[in-house]
Amino acid sequence: MISEPELVGEDEPGSSADVVSGFDAEQGAPSGRRRHGALWGVAGALTASAVWAAAVFGYGIGGDGKPDSRGYRVESGSCAAMELKELARALGKPESETTTELDGIEHPALHRIRCTVDFPDSELGARDGEDGAGWYTGYQASLTAELHKETDPRPEFEASSTLTEIEGSGVERVERVPDLGDRAYLVIMDDNSMRLNVVEGGAVMKLALSAWMSYNEGDGAEEMPDAPEEPEMLAYQGHLINDMRDVMKALKTG
Repeated sequence: MISEPELVGEDEPGSSADVVSGFDAEQGAPSGRRRHGALWGVAGALTASAVWAAAVFGYGIGGDGKPDSRGYRVESGSCAAMELKELARALGKPESETTTELDGIEHPALHRIRCTVDFPDSELGARDGEDGAGWYTGYQASLTAELHKETDPRPEFEASSTLTEIEGSGVERVERVPDLGDRAYLVIMDDNSMRLNVVEGGAVMKLALSAWMSYNEGDGAEEMPDAPEEPEMLAYQGHLINDMRDVMKALKTG
């Protein structure tokens, strides 16, 4: 059973672990206390509404309810922003040009692009023979960039930080990343992947890095040895964050 993700970061209104866990601290209390807890819940909700209203005003939502683009442009050619220089230094120069996925959107209410790039395979440990048999690992990075033009994406963005499962894979924990956009989360998955999610104005950007392992049998028929330890994804979190900063700059200038 997958436990609920842990949110690591500074405690701010709306960013505490309680918001992520979604449980009621008063649940299970005697009936005499439930009403008291409910009253506090109403008061808390009113306070939260006031805080949220103030946040929206400062967040750049105009009187028409439309989010500020903050200068971002998301177009069919925006995958060129995905240079990933920091990851390339750590993992090797990508094997091919960035690939643009086919599920992009260019609509008056939403622009979205998705793109991927593969890094070269590398050996894990010693090879079993001269025929190239052995364990190998490879990495893939993917970028999803969205520009919301009609509705504020932040409520949905915040809700996504509470997920315990994404696309069939469990979320191990969620960490706040300071000084990046209006709000940023690093999501650590249990399938050898991690993703950095950032919202700024009407722009939502998600940069993910995933690893895979495979065994090359070579020309011989020797028994496959035990798999080595899985790659340590957190070793690349700094590279992911720095590359995201560059992607955000490129999406504003491109």
